[in-house]
Amino acid sequence: MNRSTRPIGWVRAARKAFADFPADVQEDMAYAIAAAGGKADIAKPMKGLGSGVMEIALPYRDDAYRAVYVTEIAGSSWVVHAFQKKSKSGIQTPKHEIDLIRDRIRHLRAELSR
Repeated sequence: MNRSTRPIGWVRAARKAFADFPADVQEDMAYAIAAAGGKADIAKPMKGLGSGVMEIALPYRDDAYRAVYVTEIAGSSWVVHAFQKKSKSGIQTPKHEIDLIRDRIRHLRAELSR
């Protein structure tokens, strides 16, 4: 890993879901998540979840894949959620996904502060 990238930590469930993404999507997302400064061109902040919570949404064929990560927890970027968006109505992240992300961030911060 060179100086322009940072380590990536994974919430286990997010890593498992991410492994099911197409290889091209995995490669593009992993590169973006490891980008210097924690914010790649294809990442955008997730509103309402605090500073440093970023989302990458990539279209692939007829599907949309998303990864949510937090920058700068314990010197790494942590992927807290990865999913294939199945809703065809709008681009907004469904509430149950937001609640899951919020819960995982809270648990991750508590676990790493021990």
